[in-house]
Amino acid sequence: IIYNLRKEGKKLKEIAKYTNKSISTVHSILQRNSLKLGQRPGRPEKLKPRDKAVIIRKIKEQPRTSAPDINRGLAESLGMQISDETVRRTLRAAGYNARTPRIKPLISEQNRKKRLEFAKKYINENSEFWRKVIFSDETKFNIFGPDCGNKVWRKANTEMQRKNTKCSVKHGGGNVMLWGCMSANGAGNLQFINDKMDHYQYIQILKDNLCSSADKLGLSGRYIFQQDNDPKHTALNTKLWILYNTPNTLKTPPQSPDLNPIEHLWADLERTIRKHPITSKNSLKAAILKEWDKISSGRTQKLVNSMPSRLREVIKMKGYATRY
Repeated sequence: IIYNLRKEGKKLKEIAKYTNKSISTVHSILQRNSLKLGQRPGRPEKLKPRDKAVIIRKIKEQPRTSAPDINRGLAESLGMQISDETVRRTLRAAGYNARTPRIKPLISEQNRKKRLEFAKKYINENSEFWRKVIFSDETKFNIFGPDCGNKVWRKANTEMQRKNTKCSVKHGGGNVMLWGCMSANGAGNLQFINDKMDHYQYIQILKDNLCSSADKLGLSGRYIFQQDNDPKHTALNTKLWILYNTPNTLKTPPQSPDLNPIEHLWADLERTIRKHPITSKNSLKAAILKEWDKISSGRTQKLVNSMPSRLREVIKMKGYATRY
């Protein structure tokens, strides 16, 4: 009766008065009943808390260890016989889930230190500083992108429909190289690279695009030009041209795509151009130009505003790769 009264929403004081028992007695009865209700039916768990701790400790030390490997280790060290699924359930209950690891650049010790130094140097720069930066980069797009060749959902006997077939082309079908830039105010110029680029061609690209991009982005004469330390960028002729033709510079450390927000624009572009029917270099270029012109200043501003967070992440990771 006490439990039913409690289910009806009665207070302990009301239940005690109705049943002619003390409040402490009512509380004790309800607590005992609650414990009984919480008992799990079926067989008791095979794994004891210390056994679960062994499994969790193993995965903390070596995240790439598979459930069968953990199971074999338990059998050898503790003489336990459990299923691989029991191992997986234990890990899932502890908050672990099997995921494909993110691909990140392998950062050398020397470059790790450079990344950490860069982050500490610029961590206190305000948003006004980052709004002046023109971020630049070169990239490559394939005619047939990474989405080609994934699994398809199709009905029986439709395997030869064009949309259900897998692309197969000689030499990967070709690609286009390009240079581009952006700031918080929007996307700058985009320049296709026809041949393998050397520092002479790179200087010509800057001559043709950097100042006009600064004008387009409202940063004429007061921008900070960012580039990485690619050999073309650090050649003597390039250094001299930049010295005499740009107001200020910002050189990001090697192996640091996470410190250049334009990398996210390339990823955006890779996704959006695949909505177009691309079968040649010309159609690929047309799709790139069309989607590049659609990039909003809201998107670029959001990316640039993430720079302080990126720097904090580098410091937190002690110079190693971040989630960006």
